[in-house]
Amino acid sequence: MTPHRKKLIEVALPLDAINKESAREKSIRHGHPSTLHLWWARRPLATCRAVLFASLVDDPSNDLPEEEAKVERDRLFGILEDLVKWENSNDENVLGRARVEIMRSTGNNPPPVLDPFCGGGSIPLEAQRLGLEAHGSDLNPVAVLITKALIEIPSKFVGQPPINPEARGNIGNEGNWRGAKGLAEDVRYYGKWMRDEAQKRIGHLYPKGPNGEFVIAWIWARTVRCLNPACGAKMPLVRSFWLSKKQGKKAWIEPVVDREKKSFRFEVRTGEGLSPDGTVNRQGATCIVCNTAVPFSYVRAEGKADRMGQQLMAVVAEGQRERVYLAPNEDHAAVAGKAKP
Repeated sequence: MTPHRKKLIEVALPLDAINKESAREKSIRHGHPSTLHLWWARRPLATCRAVLFASLVDDPSNDLPEEEAKVERDRLFGILEDLVKWENSNDENVLGRARVEIMRSTGNNPPPVLDPFCGGGSIPLEAQRLGLEAHGSDLNPVAVLITKALIEIPSKFVGQPPINPEARGNIGNEGNWRGAKGLAEDVRYYGKWMRDEAQKRIGHLYPKGPNGEFVIAWIWARTVRCLNPACGAKMPLVRSFWLSKKQGKKAWIEPVVDREKKSFRFEVRTGEGLSPDGTVNRQGATCIVCNTAVPFSYVRAEGKADRMGQQLMAVVAEGQRERVYLAPNEDHAAVAGKAKP
């Protein structure tokens, strides 16, 4: 029977370096798989890379006296500390050193890696990066699609040049299409083409903000007529008027009511202050104009009778590394009325 050989992960790890790089990943956006699609339990790539390496590489104490083993272990720690850095994710020199150690410890026959609940695909991705045969599965089709996009599709186009017309026109200037760079170039080209085409065809349905801001969301409220005969105002059904509760970035919708005209409009407020209470709670709704309590049975009946309306409350736009909340204008409401599916 072959005696058990301890792996590096069973003895010691440079945890401070691994933890530091894993925490740092949260602030990295450009080029990180997390930008492909949101996944709520994504494992840090640095952690996955470190665990895979340390699970396959033998600890030096298997073959060396303690003093010599410590020196050799420090050398392996150096490889690991370089390996977990984000900027070294595709550094062939760093990855090559790690692969050599894995091959040495596995007799040039490393085991395949299977992640049966792969989720966002971090473990199969890092296994593939270390030169290992990687397999993943998941019951959630979104997780399967994410992992396919990360490890299965790119691997089919390794080393191949792009095929888009712009790239094909540069004959004699093919460039270096190592890895999946050719595929990435095609994705960028055709992604831009699709966005430009969409802008030409339906861009008029997405007016910009008052200062040219690119709008990313419109926030609407359902409305019904107040059942108070003396009022009859169009009342919004809103659980909360808060837009953002982040410290230093508070924003909320402020209803401005004209009781004489039995009407209202919405403004966006920011800074210190409190949002007004919503008009809907567990007991029912409240008219924003006359404060009449309206039961859910009436709201449901209005909905079934197709007498519900809607009103634009706020517009969300892209700012400088943050969201900007804007009061709606007539253009946005008018365009929404024209657009038909």
